[in-house]
Amino acid sequence: MTRNTAFASALAAVTLFALPTSALADIPDPVRAMIDAAIAGGDETKIRTVIELARETNPDDAAEIDAILANYEADLAVAAKAAEAEKIEAIRNAGIFENWSGKGELGGFRSTGNTSNTGVTAILSMKREGIDWTHKINARADYQENEGVANRERFLASYEPNYNVSDRLFIFGLAQYERDRFQGISSRYAVSGGLGYQIIDQPSLKLSAKAGPAFRVTDFVDGRSESQIAALFGVDFDWDITDRLTLTHDTNAVAEAGGAATVIIDSSNTSIDLVTGLNAKISNSLTARLSYAYEYDSNPPPGAVGTDTLSRVTLIYGF
Repeated sequence: MTRNTAFASALAAVTLFALPTSALADIPDPVRAMIDAAIAGGDETKIRTVIELARETNPDDAAEIDAILANYEADLAVAAKAAEAEKIEAIRNAGIFENWSGKGELGGFRSTGNTSNTGVTAILSMKREGIDWTHKINARADYQENEGVANRERFLASYEPNYNVSDRLFIFGLAQYERDRFQGISSRYAVSGGLGYQIIDQPSLKLSAKAGPAFRVTDFVDGRSESQIAALFGVDFDWDITDRLTLTHDTNAVAEAGGAATVIIDSSNTSIDLVTGLNAKISNSLTARLSYAYEYDSNPPPGAVGTDTLSRVTLIYGF
């Protein structure tokens, strides 16, 4: 006997024995057997359908049948509450390397701006959701060679912990590293923290924004180095247009697209990173993605332009 079958049988027994004997006696044996079998099967939709049919075909026993349904729903609520408590306890006791989910992307791109070529791109995103904390890790690499010489080489990695103050308000932290030699940046480090708010939080539409102070250190390829106090603004937008077409970064729909923007402003240079995309789900774990990235620096090093665009075509594997 499986665990689910045992649970269904126990639920059926609790439901029936909780009823007054007089209630069970009034219901015809075939009808009672039909309801018993449905409850033992554990399919809630089927159970409700059978009970509704029993009520329609036996109107004189409607009160007794309603009593069976009420007891079943009460036991269902108790079981759901116990399952939720068990889930929360498992999350609280999970180790640091447990409960992570993520996705990996691999594909090609075409760039314009400082370079106008095609190449390869790889992206890794991981997320761990707890009771109050959410941890996000992202890494991205774009690389290309032309006749054996690299003409695009950009790496970006970030770690963002979020603490939920309420259902909508959260505190965030952010540590970010990037390298783009063809933009004149040998390495750039940024740390930030502040407040975020879930402006819209509906099943099909989500919009959040965050803002806070930041500190940024930039090492240029010409040997110069700058340290600046900055401000960070971020926006994340997800919209399920239909069951099969969704504007989001994380969905099970057949197609999706997404948009997220991060702006870092300091006294000498403003950086904007904007990404949108269109995803087509191939299977439960494999998705094809077409995305467009806009990268802007208001004060690029000598010899570099301020705007880069990048169109990517990738395959995403979720795990």
